[in-house]
Parts: sequence; structure tokens; C-alpha cells
Amino acid sequence: MRRTKEQAEQTRAEILAAAENLFLEQGVAHTSLEHIARQAGVTRGAVYWHFANKADLFNALLNQVRLPPEQLAERLAGCDGGDPLLSLRNLIIEAIENLARDQQRRRIFTILLHRCEFTEELREAERQHGDFVNLFIGLVEKLLSRPACQARLQPGVTPRLGARALHAQVVGLFTDWTRDPALFDPLQEAGGLIDAVLRGLIRDWRV
Repeated sequence: MRRTKEQAEQTRAEILAAAENLFLEQGVAHTSLEHIARQAGVTRGAVYWHFANKADLFNALLNQVRLPPEQLAERLAGCDGGDPLLSLRNLIIEAIENLARDQQRRRIFTILLHRCEFTEELREAERQHGDFVNLFIGLVEKLLSRPACQARLQPGVTPRLGARALHAQVVGLFTDWTRDPALFDPLQEAGGLIDAVLRGLIRDWRV
């Protein structure tokens, strides 16, 4: 039984790896489950045993490189006794730096940002990705709505505006770097890029 479970997990990993390579090479819309099965050296039935459809497989691929919702909420809650805004900054910088450190993360975000058209076939994956984005924005807005944090916002900056500005900066940096890694060095410049935005949002921002 243990061997069967291990074999099933290995097959699932091979299917995901095959999908990652094909999505990167030819785009999500131009890759079928039949293509993925052949690339992985398994039957199409084996693919369907692990994944209901291409949207399910695509979402599983994304889940390999993003924090589970519970961990994301915990990290953004700033429960370590320190400055919650600093916790937010560090989480964002870590996410940007990991693009350079983790080749798989870079490949999967390249697929999401540059090789994916959310066609009808991927509608459920689009919905789940949207839910994750909205969760991040909502958690940041909730953090900025804390009285101690809100009191530090620049005049005219609301928690809603601040959360969306930070999200836009993160998406922009991810999109630009996966398109052209020469634009900036995530390991050297991520902190400065995020601090520039935070100085525009937080009146007393210091690191």
C-alpha cells in the first residue's frame, strides 16, 4: 500500500513537471492534457486520475509556489510582536527575492504572467487565482486598518488604497522581472523598490 501511494505521488509530480515544461514552451492554451500525458510518459487516464481537468492541474501548479492561505494570513498578521508593517515588507521582499533563488518559482510565474490566456477551459483556475489575489489584498487592507497602522498612513492614503498600491507594485515587479531579468536584481534591489512605495504610504517609514 505504501509503495502504491508513493508511486501515485511520483506520477503526480511527473505530470506537474511535464505540464510546467510544456506550458512554458508553448503556452497554456496550446497545451492539451494529451500533450502532458505523452510528455510525462503516462496515459491520459492517469492524468485524469490526479486532476479533474486542465484548470485543476494549472491551479495545482500555482499552489506549488504560493503560500497556503493559512500561512499567508499568519505571516501578514504580524504576530511575532514586532512591527506588523515591517512583517509585511519582509514578506513581500522575500517573495521577490525567491524569484531569483528558486528556478521553479520563476518558471511558474513566467507561465502565469506571460504564457497564460484565461480561456473558458481555465475559468475555474482564473477564479481560484483571483480568490488568492483578493485574499492577499484583503489581508493587507485589514493590517493597514489597525488603528496603530492607520495612524501612520500618509494624508489621503486609506487602507484600501494602500493595499492596492502595494499589490500593484508586487505584480509589476514580478511581471517585469520574469519578462526581463536585467531590469533589476531581486537580491540587491527588492528592499529599495518596496521601501520607495512604503515611504509614499507610511509617513514615518524607516527600516
